[in-house]
Amino acid sequence: MQIQDTKRIERQLQGYRLTTAEILYHLPDHPGLLQSYFWQDLDIAPKFPVLHRFLDFWSRELDGKLHSVRVGAVSLITPGQWRHVDGLMNLH
Repeated sequence: MQIQDTKRIERQLQGYRLTTAEILYHLPDHPGLLQSYFWQDLDIAPKFPVLHRFLDFWSRELDGKLHSVRVGAVSLITPGQWRHVDGLMNLH
């Protein structure tokens, strides 16, 4: 396992979730047209500090003015679930 993989697992154990954002922005040369961009990283819901840093960078450094952002997040590491087994099967 690589060091970067270990850090990602540690972040997930600290509450980070896989976050996906669909960013709609105005094309710089044609402001009446919208383009979409998908961003994905580990982030902490509901404040999403990593996404906010990215959007701040976008607003400061890129020409396409932001129109809207839709965000979804899901935990990758979850507690195990206990289930009752209705039957037992032996395999030889």
